[in-house]
Amino acid sequence: MSKSANRSDVWLKSGLLALALGFVLLCLLLPLALVFHQAFSKGLPAYLAALQEPAALSAIQLTLLAAVIAVPLNLMFGISASWAIARFDFRGKSLLIALIDLPFSVSPVIAGLIYVLVFGAQGWFGPWLNEHDIKIIFAIPGIVLATVFVTFPFVARELIPLMQAQGKDEEEAAILLGANGWQCFWHITLPGIRWGLLYGVLLCNARAMGEFGAVSVVSGHIRGYTNTLPLHAEILYNEYQFAASFAVASRLALLALVTLAARSLLQWFSHRDRAAPVPHEQYAHPASATPAGLDTAVNVDDRRSKTEASRRSLLSQAMAWLAAGVLDAAPRMDALPGAGSLPGVAESLAGSSNASTSRELHEHRSS
Repeated sequence: MSKSANRSDVWLKSGLLALALGFVLLCLLLPLALVFHQAFSKGLPAYLAALQEPAALSAIQLTLLAAVIAVPLNLMFGISASWAIARFDFRGKSLLIALIDLPFSVSPVIAGLIYVLVFGAQGWFGPWLNEHDIKIIFAIPGIVLATVFVTFPFVARELIPLMQAQGKDEEEAAILLGANGWQCFWHITLPGIRWGLLYGVLLCNARAMGEFGAVSVVSGHIRGYTNTLPLHAEILYNEYQFAASFAVASRLALLALVTLAARSLLQWFSHRDRAAPVPHEQYAHPASATPAGLDTAVNVDDRRSKTEASRRSLLSQAMAWLAAGVLDAAPRMDALPGAGSLPGVAESLAGSSNASTSRELHEHRSS
């Protein structure tokens, strides 16, 4: 009976594996191979000529320009929004999260049409823009706006779960030890989110360079001026220039492969940091109190259990220094949660087990 069950499990696993491999081969590897086969169908000189023509070079430059503008803007927005959502409670928090997810639920074509209705010649601001000779739709600003809209959730959505899992204990301890806001972010927060931040930037850049729907609506398809790489590939294909079209598309395929390789590399680094032990000497002095690197969105809950002992050691030593009069953090206590009394701060940081240290801190502040 057990042997027959084992055979059934083996056949089931083999069938599922074959089905998955067949799907990957049919839907991913075969189209990718077809792109490169068609791109080089007329030889390497024709391939290079298709990429060196003025319209193709202009499309490459515009694609890079849109990504260079959109990615830093989304980076700043993602860090700010994730910090606000993970660290504070405020009115409109749920609305902010819903707005971040909006580009995931709205079609890019609809997003492009919204920009046309707002900034187009017959839109809300169209007459005013025409009077001042400002062009947004069918121009580079419209392409940048559409790119920013479809890509701004990626960084924030990678950082929010990481910062929520990281917690506020280490940042509060750094403030107690005399760190300012920038030092707290640079030495405490950023090392914990660096791999998730890089991963979000990577996805944001890949989406910015490969976006088609929203950009297609607001660009106007003006060759040499408002065509990005995806739009240029579509125009060449519609003109029956198949080899040139697939040559341009191969650049986007290479971008996808580079993105996949970079993603795997970031995951490898994050797993290596998570597996590396945290040296005790790292928490021996406030100047060197930098936490270990936080994992990416995969298995982020494991970090809290693995670093809890080191975190408590840091917090206990911070309060011991304060109790001994090494540092005077009284002016900063009012900015912390539960700062109405110093015992409340100590208990919020170290738990009820540090009640005696809390009383010492209270006596130190009173003196």
